[in-house]
Amino acid sequence: LRLTKANGTTSPQKNLATYLYIENGVQSDRVKKPKFQKTWKEPQIGQRMGGEKNKARETVGEEPLSPCSRLFNSPDFNCAIIVIMGCKVKGNPPAIIDGLKHTLVNHPRFSSILEMNNGKKGKPSWVRTEVRVEDHVIVPDIDPNIESPDQYLEDYISKLTTVPMDFSKPLWEIHLLCLKTSNAESIGLLKIHHSLGDGMSLMSLFLACTRKTSDPEALPTVSVQKKQFGPSSNTGFFNKIWWLFVGLLFILRLVFNTFVDVLMFALTICFLRDTETPLLAKPGTELVPKKFVHRIISFDDVKLVKNAMKLTVNDVLLGVTQAGLSRYLSRRYGISLFLHCFIHSNCLSSKGALSYVYIIYQEATPKSKESMRKFRLRSAIMINLRPNTGIEALADMMAKKSKCGWGNLFGYILLPFSVGLETDPLEYVRRAKVTVDRKKHSLEAVFSMAFFKLILKVLGLKASVVLVRKVIHNTTLTFSNVVGPKEEITFHGHPLSYIAPSVFGHPHALTVHCQSYEKKVIISVTADPTVIPDPHKMCDDFVESLKLIKSSVLERGLYEMEV
Repeated sequence: LRLTKANGTTSPQKNLATYLYIENGVQSDRVKKPKFQKTWKEPQIGQRMGGEKNKARETVGEEPLSPCSRLFNSPDFNCAIIVIMGCKVKGNPPAIIDGLKHTLVNHPRFSSILEMNNGKKGKPSWVRTEVRVEDHVIVPDIDPNIESPDQYLEDYISKLTTVPMDFSKPLWEIHLLCLKTSNAESIGLLKIHHSLGDGMSLMSLFLACTRKTSDPEALPTVSVQKKQFGPSSNTGFFNKIWWLFVGLLFILRLVFNTFVDVLMFALTICFLRDTETPLLAKPGTELVPKKFVHRIISFDDVKLVKNAMKLTVNDVLLGVTQAGLSRYLSRRYGISLFLHCFIHSNCLSSKGALSYVYIIYQEATPKSKESMRKFRLRSAIMINLRPNTGIEALADMMAKKSKCGWGNLFGYILLPFSVGLETDPLEYVRRAKVTVDRKKHSLEAVFSMAFFKLILKVLGLKASVVLVRKVIHNTTLTFSNVVGPKEEITFHGHPLSYIAPSVFGHPHALTVHCQSYEKKVIISVTADPTVIPDPHKMCDDFVESLKLIKSSVLERGLYEMEV
């Protein structure tokens, strides 16, 4: 194991703090010599650039932890976010370090340490400190001729999930891997403790550190959905009466849906658990090293289905996820699929064998369809309740050290997934739209946030953590979808080919995250290999499900040219 310095030279490790390795559940503070095999070597977590820890701290100010940040810092709910960045060029650590000095470290959260007992009035607080960027940049020594780079990357990330964050400095680090994979020339891994912010805020901050590849001075552009409700100012009297009636119906629907959702939320905390399926987590799954895999699909295919069926991108991605999970569960249960195929008229060879077969849709027996439809399979989704800080405001804050809104403020919703083998692939998307539209007319996230804050204030942190863990333990998966930039972006001189964020540390065996980027959608799967041993096959099921849904749209002539 060698230390890579900022100037690019290497020297044997000597009198340096070592990483904590975990083998078979036993912790060891020795640096073990990596074992070499004929084809590839075991990935080792790299050493920090710059060597010695920065012991000098300059306290500038204190800020108390929000209730959600306290939740993420509890020992039983210790979550972190990993953002995988695929770069189109070889890694340049000095350029990354110089860029971070002018952007990320100017953010208060990324230049503060967490003091659990020494803050104001003995409460946990963020304390500003002097940051040495080199201590947060880690460059492992990797054989450039490694035979299985994709497998090496998976194993490296999996081991990274077992290495705890160093609480003696700001809770973030970036790993730079000079590793050419199937989709990138080099890899960057940004690891951030979830107490620093919610997913939407952290993604906005990450994008504020990037620039357009076509214009190095311009910030990325992200689609913003404009919402309009109610009559315009120039509508007539009767139209205003009609909108008043519609508003009353909306309020009644909102109250009813919220009452039902809050009741289901309370029952889930008490006893209501999802059906035992091959996706449900086992006790202690948050401590198991996770597998991170992803697939890249075409954003144009997603928008084709969206425009053809008058849906949103979120509806389509949720429908694709439902279809993919249905295919995966059917295979795990051994349910036979009867595939209807369209055979091209000229695909018979001279020996009478089939050369090309196009799968149009799938069908299962009525018994298997009904049995899978009875599954209770839900996702516990964190909803950001704080108005999202714009990329421009965050960029100005880092450049001018101004102030803007930040923090963890979220509530939970329980999103039911509809699984079952459908003869019509479009049915998955239709069901997804119905589910999402209903959740849009509910205040479940607001009530769940208020409830947990009340429990935290009255009964303390431990009681609040127990309730959150019960909600997650009684549900099956985590699902999220984040809108990304429309064009290719550059991260401190490194054009990115893809962005694949995900989260670990919570008691779910499966996390599915969808991230749009340029003309791509990256579907990331984080799985507990003891529960889901074949996450690659699950990713393939998502890709195949989108193909089937797109084929159904084209077959029925629903395609629209608008994108």
